[in-house]
Amino acid sequence: MNRKSNCEFCSYYAYDGILDCYYCSVNLDEDEMERFLRRSTEGCPYFNLYDEYKIVRKQN
Repeated sequence: MNRKSNCEFCSYYAYDGILDCYYCSVNLDEDEMERFLRRSTEGCPYFNLYDEYKIVRKQN
């Protein structure tokens, strides 16, 4: 289930204040990391759209 994604809108895209950079917080195994670095996948299978209003919609 690959879909095109943009890391900046993913809920796993986190900021590290100590290193002053963004990173993907998904724990990838060795094979998945290799595919990611070689860009052999069209989209990230772990992409989860960050939606800060998701909880508010459930409450209504």
